[in-house]
Amino acid sequence: MAFNFTIKNAYCKRVWDELSARYADQEHFLQAAGLVLETISPVVDTMPELENTAVLERFVEPERVIMFRVPWTDDQGKPHVNRGFRVQFNSAIGPYKGGLRFSPEVNLDVLKFLGFEQVLKNSLTTLPMGGGKGGSDFDPHGKSDAEVMRFCQSFMTELYRHIGADTDVPAGDKGVGGREVAFMFGQYKRIVNNFTGVLTGKGLDFGGSLIRPEATGYGLIYFADCMLKAAGTDFKGKVCSISGDGNVAQYACQKIQQLGGKVVTLSDSTGYILDEDGIDEEKLAYVMEFRAAHKKIDEYVKKYPKAKFFKGEKPWGVKVDCAFPCATQDEIYVPDAEKLIANGCKLVAEGANMPTRADAIELLQSKGVLFAPGKASNAGGVAVSGLEMSQNSERLSWTREEVDAKLKQIMTNIHDNAYATAEKFATKADYVSGANIYGFLKVARAMMAQGLV
Repeated sequence: MAFNFTIKNAYCKRVWDELSARYADQEHFLQAAGLVLETISPVVDTMPELENTAVLERFVEPERVIMFRVPWTDDQGKPHVNRGFRVQFNSAIGPYKGGLRFSPEVNLDVLKFLGFEQVLKNSLTTLPMGGGKGGSDFDPHGKSDAEVMRFCQSFMTELYRHIGADTDVPAGDKGVGGREVAFMFGQYKRIVNNFTGVLTGKGLDFGGSLIRPEATGYGLIYFADCMLKAAGTDFKGKVCSISGDGNVAQYACQKIQQLGGKVVTLSDSTGYILDEDGIDEEKLAYVMEFRAAHKKIDEYVKKYPKAKFFKGEKPWGVKVDCAFPCATQDEIYVPDAEKLIANGCKLVAEGANMPTRADAIELLQSKGVLFAPGKASNAGGVAVSGLEMSQNSERLSWTREEVDAKLKQIMTNIHDNAYATAEKFATKADYVSGANIYGFLKVARAMMAQGLV
């Protein structure tokens, strides 16, 4: 697919041309890299030393890509083989940090895009974490606990040699929840005979952090609340649409309720539900209940028949003030953005990783819609993972209130830094440019200081 990025800086343009020719088949990675190269052009104009030390050429290439086979047996004794990956993208500011995704969609393109975004996301948190991503094309859905355990143990039997508390600290991601993290942690500990904080998202009984399940959703809404306040308003009375029905969507919904807003949609791969009365605390508890039982979103209308289910559709045609894509990448295309604009949406903040296509972002911003890129607005999850790493290193545990306060402060700092950077280098309230430039500058300075490595 051809991307029409307007890259004005000659150095950025040269790197983009080389990259797009080299990885023409990696659409997701190219979209992420192209948007960053386009938006950091103003600051690259002022820093000729970047080209002299080949910072951009190094910035867009992973430091290391690891691929391996993962053999495992199902409950009938039949052998299977999946592919495992770890993309260690950049360690200039700290150990590689980023989730593991188990899903049939996983391939090198997806993981390179996620790892690249993670570098900037982790930089924005100001915590000492580099960026990486990994996973497998294994699908845990429909598998027994014993099958998932055997897969996770086989996966970690190879991955363990490439990770460590001061080297690479994976976490969960799509398809990798507390169960999978626990199985992998147990196998790591068994192999190395060492209890260390090598994975985050662990259970509270063995080194996990309070607020970690809620962190991405809560952080998303803390960030959006800062955006609204910068625009002179808040969540009170705002009608909101959310896509997805997993952890991020659930806790984003909960935090919007707490701040006085009303959520009217949730979705999954089968379609979306619309509840014009609002998804309140009781209804959200029911969503969490049937979601934990692996039931689909249309289960909602069986208990609340006033709500409507729209099979095979996305929720972006509903009249709302704010929209939060929280499912997966590539949710909002130009026609979806046009619907949001036509229905009066004033704010879109990404809870998922790159759910909005580049041309859709451009359209939303051109029409005055406040837009928050996932590397900024969904950084709450990795922020609390970083806090979990700190707690593990110090052999202590913070209270729920302490972690939540630290999360809110981190998200506020990300917002304020992105906003101020946009004012300096781009356009006021251009959170895409502001986040990209601020995140890039920290990594670039560290790379130059450490020499050509």
